[in-house]
Amino acid sequence: MAQDNATRSFPQGRPGRGSSRRRIRVISVTSGKGGVGKTSVVANLALALCRMEQRVLVLDADLGLANLDVMLGLNPRYTIDHLLRGERTLEEILIQGPGGFKLLPAASGIPELTELDNTQRLLLLDELDALRDRFDVLLIDTGAGISSNVMYFNYAAMEKVVLVTNEPTSLTDAYALIKVLTSRYKQKRFKVLVNSAQNAKEAERIYRHLSLVVDQFLGSPSLDYLGWIPFDKQMPAAVRKQRTVLECFPESAASGRLLEVAKALMANEGESFLEGDIRFFWQRFLEH
Repeated sequence: MAQDNATRSFPQGRPGRGSSRRRIRVISVTSGKGGVGKTSVVANLALALCRMEQRVLVLDADLGLANLDVMLGLNPRYTIDHLLRGERTLEEILIQGPGGFKLLPAASGIPELTELDNTQRLLLLDELDALRDRFDVLLIDTGAGISSNVMYFNYAAMEKVVLVTNEPTSLTDAYALIKVLTSRYKQKRFKVLVNSAQNAKEAERIYRHLSLVVDQFLGSPSLDYLGWIPFDKQMPAAVRKQRTVLECFPESAASGRLLEVAKALMANEGESFLEGDIRFFWQRFLEH
């Protein structure tokens, strides 16, 4: 598939110093454990938000192990590696995703990208900051675990969605992720999204269990229940087709719940603007 020329879709030039700068919603989707379906959820949420007339930019933030472009059957000519080496601008790297969202693809098999230094973080900050007037939502698909990159992108986000499943290791690792973000980075609010649940009752039980453990041992964080996505064989079937489940199986149970989750995110729009914009968040991280 040919690379999309992102510059055709957007007006040129950066706003001047005196212009009014709008705020983009920065939402990370993260997990303590890999293999919980995070990348598939992000791709489908991006499409769902586009259908709600949101202008969406997706950042594949598992920088050394590209997943999103592969899952969507895309073949980017350039990746974030070209950006960080100064060989391409962000607009030259962006590619078109299904339904109209834009994707900033990660690189694959480049271990140096698993731990960004401050210079690289500032470069990425400047490039993303220049595009914020052109998007309504920046959706970040973080890596799993508690590496510095995962912490960086979660700290940058105004809203953090923690994806969990019924697996004990998923819950244990989600707790560890929340603990680090709370104790070291003073983050206080998280949204919990349960994936691959058998039914609503099981999903609520998983959420309550995590919430009780966090409340008992960490105290201060607030965990809000965002919703759940059912176990649905159509989800892996769509992945095998390298498409979203919303495209392949729009009438499936998973598609219905994903649309509900997207609506829930948009219903809470006001709370995301309480602490500042992209530059504020990302400059704060460099102080740690």
